[in-house]
Amino acid sequence: MATSLADPPAPTVDWRRISSLVVGQAAVQAGSFALLIAMSWTAVQLGGRGAVTAVTLAATLPRALLLLFGGALTDLLGPRALLLRATSVRVVVLTAGVVVTATTHTLWPLIVIALVDGILLGLTGPASGVLLPHLAPQEHLGRANSLFSMVLRLAPIAGSPLGAWLVVVGGLPVAMTAAAVGCALWLGCAAHVTHGMKRPETAAPGGPSLLRRSGDGFRLLAVHPRLRWMFVACFAMDLAFLWPAEVALPLRAADQGWGVGAVAFVLAAFSAGALASAALGAALAHRIPTHLKLVVTGTGLALGMGAMALVPSPGLLAGAAAAVGLLSGLNGPALVTAYQQAVPEGRMGAAMSTFALSGIGAAPLSLAVFTPVSLHLGVTGTWLMCAGLALVSPIAAAVALRAGTTAKTTERPTEDRIRTAPETTATSV
Repeated sequence: MATSLADPPAPTVDWRRISSLVVGQAAVQAGSFALLIAMSWTAVQLGGRGAVTAVTLAATLPRALLLLFGGALTDLLGPRALLLRATSVRVVVLTAGVVVTATTHTLWPLIVIALVDGILLGLTGPASGVLLPHLAPQEHLGRANSLFSMVLRLAPIAGSPLGAWLVVVGGLPVAMTAAAVGCALWLGCAAHVTHGMKRPETAAPGGPSLLRRSGDGFRLLAVHPRLRWMFVACFAMDLAFLWPAEVALPLRAADQGWGVGAVAFVLAAFSAGALASAALGAALAHRIPTHLKLVVTGTGLALGMGAMALVPSPGLLAGAAAAVGLLSGLNGPALVTAYQQAVPEGRMGAAMSTFALSGIGAAPLSLAVFTPVSLHLGVTGTWLMCAGLALVSPIAAAVALRAGTTAKTTERPTEDRIRTAPETTATSV
């Protein structure tokens, strides 16, 4: 006798916890940017360029170095244990910093606070990055990443002027108080977001050490073709974007006599376009074909960057920047989503630590590579070179999508098998 079995219910998106994640990250990111501006300004007042360089290095170098250990700890302890412990310590550090900076007007407290804060942010960065795949099934992960990307774009826009205003109102202690409040809010949201996330099973005695596990992210890239090509796609786009935005745009505005207002106008146009398309992605990313979001928009981004290098007026430049922003708001979250979908089960922390390290490393590398090149090619020629480099991203994404479909035909041990997304014709990103 035939019997019919009901299909299991489809996995749903946990929008309540995603909302908590977005709110908490908005608070802590805005507070961190405000603190960065306030500490930099205070360091300038205390010791000039050398002081601000020391504070910046103390904040950034430990964060970059500790990302790999943070990824290994995330896979070992789970995101809940690591986030709650490290964020609690960060609240205490920032609260103590308020007292110290209010009573001591010297440089050393800023360097110590920046150093400890950078270490804690490095340890928790990968743990924050693994949360969304826990809260959204693969077919809706793109929507969640689009929503999250809006927070990442808005945080510096809101946090930087907030930090400047807080310095004017009450100095560094007030800015540090705001950062501590934002961190405490994130701690409460993180407790809600990670509720029920269990600690991974303890590894058998004699397993790899934490130092060895910290290199797992690079070993994953060496073993898994889809993950490796998605990493190349993300890194190439970051590397290509940073020099035009940070160096070429101000230089061109100065050479053309457009003034600093033109720079702000162009960046605002880009941000508005990116925010609009990210909002669209939060609602409809699961209905937009993967190839369109990864390959077509990536190609459009490269062409748009080339157009920005050639347009003759600030108005046209702002229009091109808005179009590039629209494409970026779809392409960026899609790249992150496809990367996350390619990560093997139980290795998300290691993979996201390497991903975060590439994002941090792209900025100084872009400046170091393209600044000397511009002395020979000029601003426009180097900008066009960056646009050509951006074309690597859609090409790598296309190769990654093909690697995802061909991987199913090759059997591998369970440890090395890629947890692939649905077929490339699906709208999973």
